[in-house]
Amino acid sequence: MEFVSKKIKKHNFFAGPAILPAPVLEEAARAIQDFEGMGLSILEISHRSKQFESVMNEAEELTRSLLGLTDDYAVLFLTGGASSQFYMSAMNLLPQDGKAGYVNTGAWSTKAIKEAKLFGQISEVASSVDTNFNYIPKGYDIDEDFTFLHVTSNNTIFGTQFQSFPETNVPLVCDMSSDIFSRPLDINRFGMIYAGAQKNLGPAGVTLVIIRKDMLGKVDRAIPTMLDYNTHIKKQSAFNTPPAYPIYVSMLTMRWLKANGGLSAMEAKNKEKAALLYKEIDENPLFKGTAAKEDRSLMNVTFVMNQEALQDDFMKACEAEGCVGVKGHRSVGGFRASIYNAMPIESVEVLVQVMRRFAEQHA
Repeated sequence: MEFVSKKIKKHNFFAGPAILPAPVLEEAARAIQDFEGMGLSILEISHRSKQFESVMNEAEELTRSLLGLTDDYAVLFLTGGASSQFYMSAMNLLPQDGKAGYVNTGAWSTKAIKEAKLFGQISEVASSVDTNFNYIPKGYDIDEDFTFLHVTSNNTIFGTQFQSFPETNVPLVCDMSSDIFSRPLDINRFGMIYAGAQKNLGPAGVTLVIIRKDMLGKVDRAIPTMLDYNTHIKKQSAFNTPPAYPIYVSMLTMRWLKANGGLSAMEAKNKEKAALLYKEIDENPLFKGTAAKEDRSLMNVTFVMNQEALQDDFMKACEAEGCVGVKGHRSVGGFRASIYNAMPIESVEVLVQVMRRFAEQHA
C-alpha cells in the first residue's frame, strides 16, 4: 500500500475517532464483503479460525517489527479503551505497599491518577495545571523507589507532546493513545505502553498493550481474571472473543506504515505537516497557538483566534472547503487540527489556504 490516496471528499481533522489511510479503508471494506476468499465477511468468521489467527499473528509481528520489540515484551490486543488501562496498569503493576509517580499533563493523566490511587501510593511529581496544561513540565525529581513513572506522551485536548521522555532508571508506563507509531522510540525505556486505536492506529474498539513481562507477578492482591494481564498473555489476546474487525483494520494500518518506510518516515512526514501549519499560525495576524512552542504536538495542533467574533465565520470557511473536525475542545476553545499519520499534507495545505484567505478578508 503506497502513501497515496484517492480524491478526498473531506479533509478529516477530527481528534478521534480519526482519519485512516485510504488504502486501508478500501481493503477493510472489501473484507466486509468477502474475507480471504472465504465467501464470508470478516465480521462473521470465527476468531478461532486459522484465517483470523493469521490476522492476530501478523498484527503482533508488525507491532514487534515497527517498535523493535524483543521477546521480553508481550503484545496484547484488548478491549475497554485506554481508560481501562488507567486502573488495569496500577492493579497489575503496583504493589499495595508500593508507590508510583505520575506526570499530570492534561485530562487523561488526571483520570489515570484518580484510578491509580485505588491501588497504591501515588505521587504527582509534576503538573502543568497552573496554565491549563499548555506545556510539558520539566526539571522535576523522580524517586528511584517508584515502581513506575506514568506519562501521557501526547495530549489531544491541549496540543502538547513530550519531545523527549524523562531521564530515569524507573520504568516508564506511557499512555500513547494519540501518537503511537508516529515516531521511533527507545523501547527499552518503557515498562509498558498502552494506546486506544482510534486516534492513530485503527477504529475504536481495540486497545494495544505492550508490557515488559518482568513487570508482572509482583502484586499480592487478587485480580479478576479478565483484568489480569497474564490471562491475556497466556491466551494470546483470545481469552474471550477479541474485537476482530478493529484488530484487522489495525493490522492493515501497520502494514501500511511498514510499506511506507516505518516510524522514521512517519516522523519526517509528521514534522513536515506540523511545521507548515504552525508556521501559518505564527505568521497569520488572526491566529495564535495555545501550546508552548517547545512542547507543541505533531499530532494535535491547537490554536485560537485573536478576534473571537470571527470564530463562527472561520468555521464556516473551513467547512466550505471540506475541512471538518477543526473545532477546538471546550477546555481550550478555538480550533484544533489533528494531523495523524494518515493525514496527507495536501489536506494541511488546504487548511492553511483557508486561513490565509480568511486573514486577507478580515485582518
